[in-house]
Amino acid sequence: MDITFNTEGRAQMPDIDQRRIRCWVPEVAASYGRRVGEINYVFVDDERILEVNRQFLGHDYYTDIITFDYSQGRIISGDLYISLDTVLSNAQKIGTTYDQELRRVIIHGVLHLCGINDKGPGEREIMEAAEDKALALLQADH
Repeated sequence: MDITFNTEGRAQMPDIDQRRIRCWVPEVAASYGRRVGEINYVFVDDERILEVNRQFLGHDYYTDIITFDYSQGRIISGDLYISLDTVLSNAQKIGTTYDQELRRVIIHGVLHLCGINDKGPGEREIMEAAEDKALALLQADH
């Protein structure tokens, strides 16, 4: 198991408890019958997430996270690009704290790696429930 945290562009490393995240992510994965292989978190700014979105997905818009899934079987692996700018603006829009929204986005990508989608009919609600369940696990550990 290898979970890494990196930055690209002008993004600064967020103030997160990396040790706790390294314990939390495998716990969430295990709740879906998965094990963690290699997960690389890449924290970026809005300009970099837009570049990645255009280059790899053909989308011309900002987003909070892009998940590149390299999972094989029950072993989840991937690169998770997170725009800290969008996390901040989303937190302000929905009236939550930056830290709470960042934790939600951090686990959102892992949930994608576990096979949960959020684009089809009814899937958004399933994803939100999975996020809430995962965030409750983090709180229980605290």
